[in-house]
Amino acid sequence: MAAAKTQFVCQKCGAASAKWLGRCAACGEWASLVEEAVRGGQGRGAARVTRATSAAVPSSAVPSGVASRKTTGIGELDRVLGGGLVDGSLVLVGGDPGIGKSTLLLQAAAGIARGAGVKVLYVSAEESVGQTALRAQRLGVADERVLLLSETSLETAIATIETERPAAVVVDSVQTVFSAELDGSAGSVGQIREVAARCQDVAKSRGIAVILVGHVTKDGALAGPKVLEHIVDTVLYFEGERGHPFRVLRAVKNRFGSASEVGVFDMAREGLREVKDPSRLLLAERPRDASGSVVVASAEGSRPMLVEIQALVASSGLGTPRRAATGFDVSRVVVLLAVLERSAKVSTVSQDVFVNVAGGVRVDERAADLGVVVAVASSARARPALERAVVFGEVGLSGELRAVSRPESRLLEARRLGYDLVILPKANVPRLSEDDRSGLTLCGCVTVEEAIDCALAPAT
Repeated sequence: MAAAKTQFVCQKCGAASAKWLGRCAACGEWASLVEEAVRGGQGRGAARVTRATSAAVPSSAVPSGVASRKTTGIGELDRVLGGGLVDGSLVLVGGDPGIGKSTLLLQAAAGIARGAGVKVLYVSAEESVGQTALRAQRLGVADERVLLLSETSLETAIATIETERPAAVVVDSVQTVFSAELDGSAGSVGQIREVAARCQDVAKSRGIAVILVGHVTKDGALAGPKVLEHIVDTVLYFEGERGHPFRVLRAVKNRFGSASEVGVFDMAREGLREVKDPSRLLLAERPRDASGSVVVASAEGSRPMLVEIQALVASSGLGTPRRAATGFDVSRVVVLLAVLERSAKVSTVSQDVFVNVAGGVRVDERAADLGVVVAVASSARARPALERAVVFGEVGLSGELRAVSRPESRLLEARRLGYDLVILPKANVPRLSEDDRSGLTLCGCVTVEEAIDCALAPAT
């Protein structure tokens, strides 16, 4: 009998080596190579090669109909998915432990079952059937068409799918399910890749929508090989601060809709509730006449949203002043501080600077640059920003303000919430119509220094 072949696979990037190495030659990670058995040519991969394939079809002959979707009954989730869950799609949902992934997907499973009158299978590899049923009862979503299965074996889960024929399947989670065809433990690179590929087969061949729950690393990235994100059709991140009730569901990849859409939720005892008007909710507790607080018009996906950016500039007792940010890229904050010192004469070289996006949300777009700059200048000069002012704009390294996309929707949101002064890049102003400007005073600025002068209240 021939000896079983093995190879050493990096658990970080998936690179394979014929022998064990202390450090992965591909990604540089230490002590990440684990021995795994190499499967022969009689497995699923070989079967694919010999399987009869369909005839190729000219692209002009393919009907241009819209993909069939099932609504989840959760408007914010349907928005992020692009209008609902597409039949035959493979969706990956990632997020920190305890953020609410299982709660959201259990509510979605019940919504699909009730809305379409179909069966939905919820496969939990981390909890027993009793635990999952208790959560469903607490959330008020227990339904006879939502089938619960506590199983870690991929083969058993697929056999159950073949028997029950559900319209959608939730696998919670991809890191805890394993295939008996591989020797690696659950959560290893080989197992995650195998489980995702088999789930993709189930989704595409049977027209079943499959949702995978994925764990994230301490850096916030999805655990497992990067190929996992390439295999799936949609990648969603569930974000939020543990101490805040707000949760943001963000699409970073979507083959059936926008890849920059967001949905906002409020975590309550009875589960996740949709936030229809996030701008009003996020600004409800904004302090009045407080320096370092600025309202920024952000555009996340198709939705404009007003958020509060706070900054605190304080004397540092350390040799190297601290720079910290919550909800904003801290490296971007460092760049903006350098621009402030050079272009607006606001020096923070010997002071600690803290930046926070209120409400536990995260803002990634460059249009929020001006908000951070104005908030820091407001705190450093102890001058509050004008109460009814909204700012947005990208800041260049020379201190210039650059135009941003979709200024019309940002102005509409500011006007809807009663703000009447908008500080924006001057290059955006000529593109706005009279209807866009109605009821608003626009302060088009060329430089950071001009914007700060427009946004801050006069010194007393």
